[in-house]
Amino acid sequence: MHTAATLMESARLVAREYAAPHADAVDKDARFPQEAVDALKQEKLLSAYVPRELGGAGASLSELVEICDILGRQCAATAMIFAMHQIQVITIVKHALDNPWYRDYLQRLVQHQYLIASVTSEVGVGGEMRRSRCAVEQDGDHFRLIKDATTISYGAQADDLLVTARRTPEAAGSDQVLILVSKADYTLEQKGNWDTMGMRGTCSPPFLMTATGSLNQIIAQPFGDMSAQTVVPVSHLLWGGCWSGCAIAATNKARAFVRGQARANPGTVPPTALRLAELVSMLQSLRSSVQACLTEYEQLAAADDAASGPLSSIGYSLKMNNLKIDATQALPQIVTKALSICGILGYKNDSKFSMSRHLRDAHSAALMVGNDRILATNANLLLVLKDD
Repeated sequence: MHTAATLMESARLVAREYAAPHADAVDKDARFPQEAVDALKQEKLLSAYVPRELGGAGASLSELVEICDILGRQCAATAMIFAMHQIQVITIVKHALDNPWYRDYLQRLVQHQYLIASVTSEVGVGGEMRRSRCAVEQDGDHFRLIKDATTISYGAQADDLLVTARRTPEAAGSDQVLILVSKADYTLEQKGNWDTMGMRGTCSPPFLMTATGSLNQIIAQPFGDMSAQTVVPVSHLLWGGCWSGCAIAATNKARAFVRGQARANPGTVPPTALRLAELVSMLQSLRSSVQACLTEYEQLAAADDAASGPLSSIGYSLKMNNLKIDATQALPQIVTKALSICGILGYKNDSKFSMSRHLRDAHSAALMVGNDRILATNANLLLVLKDD
C-alpha cells in the first residue's frame, strides 16, 4: 500500500529512469512521453488521489503537487500530463462520489490506470472554459455529444475524456455540465498538428470529438460550481508544481556551472556566484507562493462550508488567478537568469547546461489559459469586490 514516502519514491523512480532519459527526444520529436506514462501506470500513480476505500492511495493534493515538481525537474511535458490527468481525477472524487457509475469507474481506474484527458476548449468561445457551444442531446437514457475542440492535450493517447458541454441544446452557454466519456464510446478526428515552441510532448492538437454514453455519466453538480471550488484552484496548484520543477531544473544546472567555475579557481568566488544567489532567491519566492496557496486551499477545502465558503468567493478567485499570473511571469525570468549564468554553454543545445528546453517550456505557462484573459477576468471581479 502506498504511503507518502513510497509515492515520492515511485515518482523519483519514474522521473529518473523513464522521464529523464527520453526528455530530449520527446521534445525534439514532439512525441508523447510513452515510457514515462507507462511507468506512471506501472507504479499506480495515476490513481494516487483515489480514496483508499476504492482501492487508491488516498494521496493529498500536496503530495500530487510534489510529484509534479519531481517529474518537472526531468521532463516538463510528463509532469504536465500527470497534472492534467490528476485535475480530472480530483474533480471526479470531489464532485461525483455519490454517483454509483463514478464510484465504479474510480475502482476501474485503480485497476486499469486509465489516463484521462480534459476537453474544455472549443471553437468559437475564445478559450473561455466557462462557456460552451456544444450541447448534450438526450435520447432516452443515453446522450450524444459533438464537440469541436481547439486542443485536447494527449487526446490521441488518452483512455477517457472529461468533457464540458451545455446541459441541453436550449441552455445558455454558461449552463454547463461535465461528462466522462469512455474510449469505446467516442471518436476523434484530428484537425491540425502540434508543432510548438515548448511542451511539445503534451501532444495537444485540435480534434472533432463525437461521443455517446449513459446519462449516468453526466455529473449532477453544475460545472460552474466545480470550476470555482476545484478545477481552477487545483489546476493552478498542480501546474505550479510543474513550473517549480522546471525552475529547479534550470537552477540546478546554473548551480553546477558556478560550482565548476569555483573548482577551476580554488580560493576565489566566481563572478557568477552573485547571479546565482539572485536566482535562488527568485526560485524560493516562486516555490513559497505555490506552497502558501496550496496550504490555504487544503485548509479551506477540508472545512465544513467548503462548498459555500471562501472557495466560491470573489476574493479567493482573485488570489488563485494571481498565483497563476505571478508564477508564469516568474518562471521564464528564472530560466533566463540561469541561462545568463551559464552563458554560451547554456545557449548551446548539445551542452549539459543547455537551457533551451526549459526556456521554451517556461514560456508555455503564460499561455495555458492566457494571462491576458485571466487579467480581464480579474478586472471584472475587482469592479464588484468590496474593499478589504
